[in-house]
Amino acid sequence: MPRSESEPYDLVVIGAGAAGLAGAVAAGELGLSVALLDTSTQTGGQFYRTPAPVMGAVRPEALHHDWSAYADLCRRLARSEVRHLPGHHVWSVTREEDAGAAEGPWAVHAVTGADGGGERPVRVAARAVLLATGAYERQLPFPGWTLPGVVGAGGAQAMLKSGLVLPGRRVVVAGSGPLLLAVASSLAAAGARVPAVVEASGYLRYARHPRALVGNPHKAAEALVHGAALLWHRVRVRMRSAVTEVHGTDRVEAVTVTRLDGDWRPVRGTGRRIDCDALAVGHGLVPQIELATALGCATRPLSDGTSALTLDGLQETSVRGLWAAGETGGVGGAQLARTEGELAGVSVAARILDRPAHPGRVRELQRRIGRMRAFADAMTAAHAPGPGWPRWLTDDTEVCRCEEVTAGRIREAVEDLGARDARTVKLLTRAGMGWCQGRMCGPGVACLAARDQAAEPPAERRPFAAPVPLSALAALDDPVRHEPGDHTDTEADPDAAPGG
Repeated sequence: MPRSESEPYDLVVIGAGAAGLAGAVAAGELGLSVALLDTSTQTGGQFYRTPAPVMGAVRPEALHHDWSAYADLCRRLARSEVRHLPGHHVWSVTREEDAGAAEGPWAVHAVTGADGGGERPVRVAARAVLLATGAYERQLPFPGWTLPGVVGAGGAQAMLKSGLVLPGRRVVVAGSGPLLLAVASSLAAAGARVPAVVEASGYLRYARHPRALVGNPHKAAEALVHGAALLWHRVRVRMRSAVTEVHGTDRVEAVTVTRLDGDWRPVRGTGRRIDCDALAVGHGLVPQIELATALGCATRPLSDGTSALTLDGLQETSVRGLWAAGETGGVGGAQLARTEGELAGVSVAARILDRPAHPGRVRELQRRIGRMRAFADAMTAAHAPGPGWPRWLTDDTEVCRCEEVTAGRIREAVEDLGARDARTVKLLTRAGMGWCQGRMCGPGVACLAARDQAAEPPAERRPFAAPVPLSALAALDDPVRHEPGDHTDTEADPDAAPGG
């Protein structure tokens, strides 16, 4: 631990989910001074999201699997000297100039508050940074997707885990990816009626990767648990199908489910109407790497059209002193994220303390990561969107919700005005220029711009990874500084349930 309060932290971890918690705890236990920043007021990230303590949840673990691993991390965090800084929305990471060092320390810029609306900026200095920012849900547009009652699949799970509420009483779960099974089983167990799980891909695609399946038997066990829950609640799973239209006036009243061919094109005459009052839909996850790409970190394309950070065998990015773990390197689940976070924490400690990491521990972590990463790659390939999904869209379907840009306007920009990429479409139509900065509409705009090719927009280097109030920017000359010697902002009870 540094003795002077003017010194930077040894490590700042951005994100308090599975990867960030594991990295912070591992580095702290090895003697580093660590600050753990997160937008939420509680640890756990999206996966281990829990109700606020004031809600008085008696058994928050009932909505999770692998809870014991998270509880252990929370106990270790409580015993450590890691400083947890909740409610910090990180919008930029820069390297500060230091004439006395070959590599200047990092400056992590954030705004505070429940929604990032703090009036003054915060700057946290560090010798190394670990990015554990997770991922966000990919949404593919379709007619009616803007109706009240349509929520993200992950959003529905978040409503249940953190608010103990259901998005509706009769909920169709649709999209693609293993998250759908977990969401449907959770909703059904909580009392919702789930008429169907609608999966656009097919789980038989996993059979193309037998080594990944054999090396990860726990994934098969998870699938069996969810499958058994769906059977118990009489939930029907429709493969090779998609919700291609939502019906209703003031909110969702029903959906049309249509069979798809191998390229995700709707098969004519196969539409079937299902009555419901809510739709939970998501087509996989997109690694959240804006902070890294703004610094010039190298990325690698994934088989589903998204991009992830390129990492070495110790979780370091192509920019020295900047590590990453979890979904930033490719979506793979909480267990993989915890393992990568631990390896990153161990690697940073070895670098900062200038001593070799324990070789046995490193080799074991790398072996486990290799095995789980193989399954993650197989999962990504199995649920990759097919190139024909834009056939779902009518010309009056809104693609960019923030700016109310329809598919017809985007097609006009491509076919009549000569646009050939998402950036040009944005300039001509304002698609992607709204509050979400293209996170919701990016896949749709890119695919339409590429003439029905399943493509994601290229990683953009933006100075802001999150919305920042002008008042915060105006106060940059006099920011609040968090020093390693300050007291911790949150106290944790190692014997209490995580999240209160």
